[in-house]
Amino acid sequence: MLSNVLTCGVKGVDGFTVRTEADIAAGMPTVAVVGLPDTEVKEAKDRVVAAIRNSGFDFPPKRITINLSPGEVKKSGTHFDLPIAVSVLAASEQLSKEAVKKLDDYVFIGELGLDGSIRKCAGVLPMLGALGGKTAVVPFDNIPEVSLAKVNFITPKNLKELAEFLEGFIALTPSVYEEPAEAKNKTEFCFSEVKGQAMAKRALEIAAAGGHNVLMIGLPGTGKSMLAKRFTGVLPPLSHGEALEITKIYSVSNMLKGALLKERPFRDPHHTISDIALIGGGATPRPGEVSLAHNGVLFLDEFAEYSRATLEVLREPLESGVVTISRAKESVSFPARFTLIAAMNPCPCGHHGSATTQCTCTPLMINRYRNKISGPLLERIDLTVTLNPVSYKDWGQKSEGETSAQIKERVVRAREAQRARFKNSKTSCNAAMSPAEIKKFCLMPEGGDAVLEAAMRKMGLSARSLDKILKTARTIADLEGVENITRGHLIEVLQYRPLDRKGVADI
Repeated sequence: MLSNVLTCGVKGVDGFTVRTEADIAAGMPTVAVVGLPDTEVKEAKDRVVAAIRNSGFDFPPKRITINLSPGEVKKSGTHFDLPIAVSVLAASEQLSKEAVKKLDDYVFIGELGLDGSIRKCAGVLPMLGALGGKTAVVPFDNIPEVSLAKVNFITPKNLKELAEFLEGFIALTPSVYEEPAEAKNKTEFCFSEVKGQAMAKRALEIAAAGGHNVLMIGLPGTGKSMLAKRFTGVLPPLSHGEALEITKIYSVSNMLKGALLKERPFRDPHHTISDIALIGGGATPRPGEVSLAHNGVLFLDEFAEYSRATLEVLREPLESGVVTISRAKESVSFPARFTLIAAMNPCPCGHHGSATTQCTCTPLMINRYRNKISGPLLERIDLTVTLNPVSYKDWGQKSEGETSAQIKERVVRAREAQRARFKNSKTSCNAAMSPAEIKKFCLMPEGGDAVLEAAMRKMGLSARSLDKILKTARTIADLEGVENITRGHLIEVLQYRPLDRKGVADI
């Protein structure tokens, strides 16, 4: 007998409908799964056999073929266990005709334990977008993300309970998710705790207001990591759409611990990370650190210690905000619009330029260290700031500087101005402006042409660098609440581009 059961799959961060077909025929007892299944799906047959038997049903000793349609799209994930089990029960006539008729009204998603229990699986939230008005049968532990999708759903505990529901023996009602109270002892980092480094604080405020990328260069102990960890505290709150985008990514990555993610992500991978782990990919493409940092911050400490190949994969997401991973049979895209905060020492030993500690690096070592960061990558960084050692006077001062809350107020006002400016486009902030938008919203001030022409001649600026200068100047104007860019704004931006002025080897 033949049976059909609906489920869903995930491609990138989007769900699609999958029809699970089971055919039972006479012959040597085998179970074959076809339709481009990966290893996780192929292993499902062993879990399904045990789950069906331990739930009080018989597994038919016949030739069973499971087809996952459409056959040209690769299937991955353990959530195919439940639809395969239900399709086998229907095809083997262990469900009544009335129960089989009900199957078309449901979409089945869930991993099975060997005892028949329905367990949590990854990627449920994006899958629910492909339901098409049907009721979802999902694991109980996935309720937090299911509650975000605003769909009809039920959560049977195991395969036996699901069968009893389909037969009409019991009733199942959706469980209500209660969001846990936020922890009161959550650690909050504040910019007021950072002594000195006024220029670095200003650069990070501009970066937060316009979504610009920042590179901090300084001796060990000058506060680079301390500043980066406080950066998310001045970013504007997430909109519902942004939070939903992040939640989908974490759902696909099986890293979702609750419901909607309300905080901007802060990802700080170690410098030994591989290029695939950073950008995403693998045999079955999964989001990398750049996608996990979407709508948040990617902090790369010891920037020059990353391998050059790893750093170069950042060029595409920094420019387009999207990562596209291509394979022979498919191409998958993941969102990856983040703010890059990078930090590095001036040399391998970290003491080049120090007034108290002698540098032990040769000029060749210093050049090799700094040249790991290519010119095209540097062009994608809007602001570069050099951090000097904090003086004893600054360290010992009792009066605190501006708090993160005070800085955040200015940042939020600047973002609101940008939201009004780009209300009719997909642009989210100044850093993402298109060339047409730069021409429209970044009008050159009086005397501005002379400033940029001189800078281009002396600093060797490219056209991309000039665009980034105008975008950053637009952000400074937004922070000040003025309508037009001024000559002073352009001059301030040029102070944050020492790598253009000197070159990497001459920092």
